[in-house]
Formats: sequence, C-alpha cells, structure tokens
Amino acid sequence: MISTAPTQVLTNIWIIGSWEEFVNLANNQEYEGGKFYYDQKYLKIEMPPIGSSHSQDNHIISNIISLYATVKNIRIKGLTNCSFRQPNVREFQPDLAFYIGDEFNFPPRNNSPVNLSEFNPPNLVIEFGATSLNDDLGRKRLLYDRAGIQEYWVVDVNSNDIIAFSISEGRSGTITESLVLPKLAISLVETALKRSQTKDDGAINRWLLQIFS
Repeated sequence: MISTAPTQVLTNIWIIGSWEEFVNLANNQEYEGGKFYYDQKYLKIEMPPIGSSHSQDNHIISNIISLYATVKNIRIKGLTNCSFRQPNVREFQPDLAFYIGDEFNFPPRNNSPVNLSEFNPPNLVIEFGATSLNDDLGRKRLLYDRAGIQEYWVVDVNSNDIIAFSISEGRSGTITESLVLPKLAISLVETALKRSQTKDDGAINRWLLQIFS
C-alpha cells in the first residue's frame, strides 16, 4: 500500500508518494532551489549545499564537452539543472544534460520542465556527487536506465574520478570511452578535472584544444 508523502517532507532521501503529491511539492516555494526526482512511486527532493568543488567541476566538465563537440563538429545543446518530466511516470533534474547529434529538436525556452512526452530525453546526463554518490550510482542510475538516457556519468567531486555508463535497452554498463561523444576518453576528462585544481580555465582550454586538434 502506498503511503502519503507528508506536507513537510524529509529532503535528500527517497520517500513513497503519488505523482500528484510530487508535483505539488515541486511547485511549493518552500523547496525552491531544490532538485526533484520521481520514479516508480518514489520521490526525492535534494537540497544540497553547493560548494566550490561542485561548481568548479560542473563548469570544467561542461566546458570540456562543449570544446570537444566544437572541435569535432558535433551538434550539441547543453542544459544545466534542467528538469525533464514524463507526466505520471518520472521526473529527473541532473546537474548537466546534453542533447547530442543530428536528430534532436531544441527543447522550448520556458520555465516548465522539458516534457518527455513531446521531446526525447537527453543523450547524456551527468551528476556530481559528494554526499549523494551512493544514490547517484544506485537509484538514480536505475532511473536513467528506465528513462532511455544513452549515457550517464557520475563525478566523484572528492576524488575527481568519473564512473561512466552506457545505457541500452534499459541496462547499463561501465565504459572508458564515450559513445555519444565518440573517442572522448573518460580518463582525459578526469585528468582535466585534476589539472583544474591548480590551473586556470584559460590554461585548461588551451591544453584541451591542443589535444582535441
């Protein structure tokens, strides 16, 4: 039997709740700034403090992917902290998401979640984890398996390690080289993260451009 999500919910943990309860919480100003996830009658609101390490890693990886796509002439559209909603089924709000390739349509510019009944899910999603790392590798990974994401990266901001998964037919397996960004080695992205701890963005960009070219 499904229990009812309380009016004041515990954040940063998964609780049982209906889709209607989830949407009401997502529209509640008390949780403004939170990240919202829903899958198979479980919901989660994340209200994590965002420190410098999380923000810097987010910026560097977004930059790496954009530079790589630019040099390799790959069509791409990136979104930061965007919500993706399949009504009555699931919702997710990854730290980074990318539409990649020649086939995608641009999602609309508005303040509503991207409707996955009208648009395909992004090809690549990325989560940055410190305290949330186990969940990123666990329930969220299953959520993205079921959502039809092609590739999922989990970044451990404490160690600068990246665990990357390729997803096909609802199953995921680890990879060492991106498939949606062909021939981009995950180890190179990890190296860039480590270099960014002592180098400025311009130095990282120049180094990457030499490698990508």
